[in-house]
Amino acid sequence: MDQSASGKKIFILHPHSVIQDELLDLLIMSGFESYVLYDHKRALKLLAKFPDSIMFVNIDDGMTEKEWEAYIRGIQENPATRECKLGILSYNTDQNLMRKYLMELALPCGYIQLKLGVRESTRIMLGALEANEARGRRKYIRAFCEGDINATVNIKSAAGYYYGKILDISAAGIAARFDTFADLPPNTLLREVQLKLRGGLVLTDAVLMGKRQDNVWIFLFDVTKMNTDHKLVIHRFIKYTLQHYIDTLEG
Repeated sequence: MDQSASGKKIFILHPHSVIQDELLDLLIMSGFESYVLYDHKRALKLLAKFPDSIMFVNIDDGMTEKEWEAYIRGIQENPATRECKLGILSYNTDQNLMRKYLMELALPCGYIQLKLGVRESTRIMLGALEANEARGRRKYIRAFCEGDINATVNIKSAAGYYYGKILDISAAGIAARFDTFADLPPNTLLREVQLKLRGGLVLTDAVLMGKRQDNVWIFLFDVTKMNTDHKLVIHRFIKYTLQHYIDTLEG
C-alpha cells in the first residue's frame, strides 16, 4: 500500500485518562488514524510491524523517567523501529528534561506540555502530525467493519425498503452490501438513510454513487445537513473500530 496515500498510524502510549477520550476524538475528527496503547512491550512489536508510524509517549506513567529514556533510545537504535517518529506527552515542565528529549534525543514530534490543556495540547500535536505528513493524501479515515454485525444501514425509497450491512465507513460515506437493492441511477438522493452503529443511530441524507461489485453499493453523506451529534456518532464508531482492530491484531 502506498503509505503517502494511506497516512501513518498514530499511537499514544499510556494516555492520561483525563485527556484520552477528548484527545482521541479530536485526532480522529481531524483525519488522523489514532490508537491508544497500554503495554510498552507490545508497542515495540507494533512499531516494528508499522515502521512508518508515529508514537507519542506519556512519560508520567508506566515506568520511571530513566526507564522511559532507555526505552526511547532503544526504539531509536533498533533497526526494526528506528524509522518510527516519536513525541513526548507530559505534565512535567522541567526545562532540562524537555531539552534532553528535544535536543539530545531530537524527537521529531516534540515535547507536548499537557498542563496547557487538552485543546492546546491537541493543537500542538496536530501541528507536529501535519509537519510529519501523518495524514497522507487521504481526506478521511476509512474504518473497515464487515465483521461487525452491529453496523447496518436501512434505506427507504419510493422503490421499497432495503436493509444492508455496512462494510466500511468514513465521515464522508459508506460502502454497504444488500441482498437486493433498487435499480436507481447514480447521484440519486436518498432521504433519511438510517445508520445503526453499535447502539448509535444516525439519520442522514445520502447520495447513491453507484455499485462496486457483489451487491456492494457506495453512498456519500450530505454532510452539510448532518447535525453535530450524528457526526460525532460516526467518528466515535470509527474510533471504536480502529481500536478494536489494533487490540486484536496479533503481534
